[in-house]
Amino acid sequence: MTQPSTARRLQAVGAAVAIAAGTLVAAAPAAQAARPGTHCTTPKVGAGWYGDNQARLQQLIDQYGRCNPYRPSRDKPVAVFDWDNTVVKNDVGDATMFWMLRNGKIRQPARGDWSTTSRYLTPAATAALADACGALARPGAPLPTGDGTPRGIRCADEINAVYGTAATKAGAAAFAGWDRRTIEPAYAWLPQLTQGYTAREVRSFATAARTENLAAPVGTTQQVGSATATGWVRYYDQQKDLIDGLRKAGFDVWISSASPQPVVEVWAKGVGVAADHVIGIRNTTAHDGTFTPHLQGCGSVRDGDDTMITYVDGKRCWINKEIFGVRGAAAEKVQPANRRQVFAAGDSDTDVSFLRDATGLRLVLNRNKNELMCRAYDNSDGRWIVNPMFIEPKKQKAAQYPCATTGFTGHDGTPGPVLRGDTSVIPNQTDSVF
Repeated sequence: MTQPSTARRLQAVGAAVAIAAGTLVAAAPAAQAARPGTHCTTPKVGAGWYGDNQARLQQLIDQYGRCNPYRPSRDKPVAVFDWDNTVVKNDVGDATMFWMLRNGKIRQPARGDWSTTSRYLTPAATAALADACGALARPGAPLPTGDGTPRGIRCADEINAVYGTAATKAGAAAFAGWDRRTIEPAYAWLPQLTQGYTAREVRSFATAARTENLAAPVGTTQQVGSATATGWVRYYDQQKDLIDGLRKAGFDVWISSASPQPVVEVWAKGVGVAADHVIGIRNTTAHDGTFTPHLQGCGSVRDGDDTMITYVDGKRCWINKEIFGVRGAAAEKVQPANRRQVFAAGDSDTDVSFLRDATGLRLVLNRNKNELMCRAYDNSDGRWIVNPMFIEPKKQKAAQYPCATTGFTGHDGTPGPVLRGDTSVIPNQTDSVF
């Protein structure tokens, strides 16, 4: 048998050292993979992953990256990450909302009519918000939700309750009549409450909240009105390394999030993803460049209809529209394999559709979400991998996931069984990665 050359032996040793170092580094490319005058690197996935997930991710990079083989003229493979609790621990939308409430940045809505902030607000919520906040500022002026006075605290509490619990302080439902597969009104309400501000101003709020939350020790809480809320956020080192490695391997890396567009833009810079590769909830803008309380549409949904955001099937639509250039109602449909992302990562039922669309590998961070974990554990096509959260992972779910009965939520909110692509029912699944 022919012995390997000294150069090839040194290359193998270098690759092993790179893996052992636990970081994403560039190892020497295979001689046959690079053409003369080209630069080719094979990033290595760092340590800190569950089971064989590190190896599976490395296989993805080796298979689809620019070095296997090096073809500079081909389209880049696309990778799409959810943001909150996927790339970071905790929620950057929440962090921004809490900062805005503490610093008195929420504006009194037009005409003092809270129903103008969301088409889904119930009369009970509209009345509760008007009662708590209506007398505190003229329309368009900031509400004193952070001044520490009883009236400011009461207003902050009502807004925070509607946002955080989808109910009024008195317990009445705050939203009604939405499609559970295209929008979550509470998520959409945060960008809608940024009405009257420019994107630059909202980015400044997010920057201030980011600075506070990254500086706060893990486990920190903060007071918002009279309530206690989470006060810290952390980037997951493993995800930062993975994003960096994918980009070095020639992947086109995107973020798709159900937090506001300017907010995610600020945070995404921390992992090297530019604003033009972020897809968040997007407001429409007035002639003066300020945000309106209405949202941009996707697919068959027109701007201002406020019925589709980056949420479940809405994420599919926005990814198809912004990344693959699909227009009109077709953007709401599953596209051919060559017009879909190769890799996707998420943590919640809100990510199910765009994860299912990924053709190569689907990474799930386990937060005990029924439909997502049913599909991930069923793993019917062998392309799902599950990882515990990297910080404060969830404990094992005691009961099985109710896949065969109520794991799926329909457009009208009706629960039902989780179905595979061939319409067969996924059996109940046991939580095994925690």
